[in-house]
Amino acid sequence: MNANFFNERFSFSAFALFVSTLLIATSALTVAQTKSSKNKKPLVVFVTGDHEYSGEETLPIIAAELEKNYGMRTIFLKSSPDHNSEKNIPGLEALKDADLAVFYLRWRQLPKDQLALIDEYLKKGKPVMGFRTTTHAFNFPKGDESEKWNAFGEFALNSPPGWGGAAKHTHYGHNSSTDVTVIPEQAKNPILTGVAPSFHARSWLYRVLPDYPVKGSTWLLMGKSVNPDKAAIDNPVAWTGTNSFGGKVFMTTLGHPEDFRQEAFQRLVINAIHWELGQKVPKQWKGKMDIEVPYREAK
Repeated sequence: MNANFFNERFSFSAFALFVSTLLIATSALTVAQTKSSKNKKPLVVFVTGDHEYSGEETLPIIAAELEKNYGMRTIFLKSSPDHNSEKNIPGLEALKDADLAVFYLRWRQLPKDQLALIDEYLKKGKPVMGFRTTTHAFNFPKGDESEKWNAFGEFALNSPPGWGGAAKHTHYGHNSSTDVTVIPEQAKNPILTGVAPSFHARSWLYRVLPDYPVKGSTWLLMGKSVNPDKAAIDNPVAWTGTNSFGGKVFMTTLGHPEDFRQEAFQRLVINAIHWELGQKVPKQWKGKMDIEVPYREAK
């Protein structure tokens, strides 16, 4: 045998060893990346700004609980310089990396660059959660170039498109409250795991019927007004669905600070966040949170 034969054999063996090593390294990297992806904590971004319900005080307690006991990362954003400031919520760039956006807004008039960041998030079809006054998150004047955002409740959360209007979205008076019950057909819905079949909420009932939540939404909880200031009908107070961008929705018209003191409501919120993220709802409840935040009259 000549030298060329040995050289060819040696070259082939070296090449085979190189390929084998490369495949092993690539496989190890893929496994590491998969594990890293699985181990990555989901990011929940809270966006708050309301004149009335102290969302910038109640929701940070929820955020801290998610980080402490449920393996999540959170970023908390609020109106600046205070809750009555309607035209600035710094830090909305965080939505670029968010796995879930949670909104508690009331009648904001954000600048176009901030609206664009919310719009970008929604158009990705990512999940959205909303509380109470987020049905009327924005309040731009008629004819304003951002007026379409007044319908945020409808296109993002399957709720009425703003306060009043053709939907006649209203409530039953500040002196009323709400008896809440689980809708029987949804008793086994994972979001309702561990949620009491009935509880009392301080929130005065919002009227969203007859046209909302939008068709195709799933009603979870029903509310009955207690001591209403006008003839009242029962209305859904929590629902899920898919919004106009294809994103998962959880919306509740509850959200008075005293509601957050209720263990049933706390568990509903924690469960819904897991559901929105595509995670299993925790069967093991970590315990009631201490949420003692006062209500303030809107200015």
